[in-house]
Amino acid sequence: METLIINGGKALQGAVEINGAKNAAVAILPAAILASEGRCIIDNIPDIEDVHCLERILASLGCRVNKLNSNTLEIDASDITTVNACTEDVRRMRASYYFIGALLARFKKAKVELPGGCPIGVRPIDQHIKGFEALGAEVVIEHGAVSVNAENLHAANIFFDVVSVGATINVMIAATMAEGTTVLENVAKEPHVVDVANFLNTMGADVKGAGTDVIRVRGVKKLVGCNYSVIPDQIEAGTFMIAAAATKGDITIKNVIPKHLESISAKLMEMGAIVEEGDDSVRVTVDKPLKGVSVKTAPYPGFPTDVQQPMSTLLSITAGRSLIAESIWENRHKHTDELKKMGAEIKVEGRTAIIDGVDSLNGAKVVATDLRAGAAMVIAGLVAKGETEISEIEHIDRGYPHIEDKFRALGADIRRIEK
Repeated sequence: METLIINGGKALQGAVEINGAKNAAVAILPAAILASEGRCIIDNIPDIEDVHCLERILASLGCRVNKLNSNTLEIDASDITTVNACTEDVRRMRASYYFIGALLARFKKAKVELPGGCPIGVRPIDQHIKGFEALGAEVVIEHGAVSVNAENLHAANIFFDVVSVGATINVMIAATMAEGTTVLENVAKEPHVVDVANFLNTMGADVKGAGTDVIRVRGVKKLVGCNYSVIPDQIEAGTFMIAAAATKGDITIKNVIPKHLESISAKLMEMGAIVEEGDDSVRVTVDKPLKGVSVKTAPYPGFPTDVQQPMSTLLSITAGRSLIAESIWENRHKHTDELKKMGAEIKVEGRTAIIDGVDSLNGAKVVATDLRAGAAMVIAGLVAKGETEISEIEHIDRGYPHIEDKFRALGADIRRIEK
């Protein structure tokens, strides 16, 4: 078992390069199987466990997957041998449900085991199923697997009951080769939805409106391989922005799209931090005591739910009372018990965390309860007095490439050990 050991109290200084977006990459890789000829060469892919998991699933379907370097993959899906994705890897990660949409679009059938992922609340796929059925597929769930079959796929008007990133992307993928023009309404507008649409279009799809309330997908006959670069990771960038403010440091975060970070920048500035935007960088510094704020998570362009947990660490050492209202997932305050072990004063009522800032946190043995909670605990360790040991860090490795190396380069005392 690996753990992270952190000796806190150092202000972080320097520059950090942000990797490609996890949430975009985990949809783009499954979508690459839409290319019935040619190869997809995809770069700026984060070197994380979720991506390695998808590489193995692609290979199990018969794709030829060639790793050109740690951030670039070549995928040849021209000779896929099976539409059954029922391996242990599929069960392990939530994003494997994108294989349903991709296999359905290309082969009109698929069987995919129901996915796992982080334990942060009920994550039904009913909106995905509603979309597949509207396109003409028959969907059966039995023995923990989703089976979809269609004689042919036809365009439909689909209004999602709730805004769902997963359903928006999955149904958009499924509609790429359906006859006619599919209209998707009440869709998610996140940057990674736009990135997947751009990838599909680069393969020859006709997707318009991604990033707005309505997406139109005109079906085409076939998709082919292409070269594509994944957008920078908004969540990893936000995590380092918060770490800069929490340690009262000075960090320049490079390889980002500042527009994607506006809700985080605005909240940090409201607290009193200094945020300077460049063309593809953001610098965060602190020159005075920060003040408590209220945060409400919301779909993009609102404050990202994935940054809420790291933000709670910063607020726990910020003077005054702060509130975090979690409007996306119902079980995303579990990490507060770990912060309390370190001296934080947090009370959770339903989906709201009430945080009374303390002067400092103290090092302790804590657990990464999920991916973004793990990042929150790393920031807590960086600001705490004494030594913090974080266990179950496999959650962190699912979404943050080489997190200890990046923080060490900024001056942190952090190391990974095998226990």
